[in-house]
Amino acid sequence: MSLERTGDSSTGGRPTGSSSTGSRAEVGLVVTHRRYVPYSHAHYAGNLVDGAYSLAAFGDVATEMCIRTDGDEGLFASYSDVQFRAPVRAGDVIEISATLVRVGSRSREMDFEVRVVGRGAPERGESAADVLESPVVATTARGVVVVPPPT
Repeated sequence: MSLERTGDSSTGGRPTGSSSTGSRAEVGLVVTHRRYVPYSHAHYAGNLVDGAYSLAAFGDVATEMCIRTDGDEGLFASYSDVQFRAPVRAGDVIEISATLVRVGSRSREMDFEVRVVGRGAPERGESAADVLESPVVATTARGVVVVPPPT
């Protein structure tokens, strides 16, 4: 898991500054998780995982973003423009990112992306897998979370 500010590594990935509300939310912050997709999550032929798996992962990175920027888990208010672009399969290693694109007084709008960075290779053996040369963008979305008002 990581947090970084897009285009600025001078802070070592830590959010910088704070507003009058005490929030450290800044446009451009990125939170990234990586995880293995277990075979227990396969729901369809070909070990396909349902789209809800990506949406749950988006919720996880959004929660970390809110904790880091506002000291609260926040609540998801909405998704928009959800696109399932490529399959996610059991045995994949995925990278999930949230990028903060708009900061309101209590709302935080984020762009989300799931990328497949590793994939099982059963044709070579039961436990064979490969790191992909180029990540495959599997799911994208935009979402809005809300955080409590400052105290």
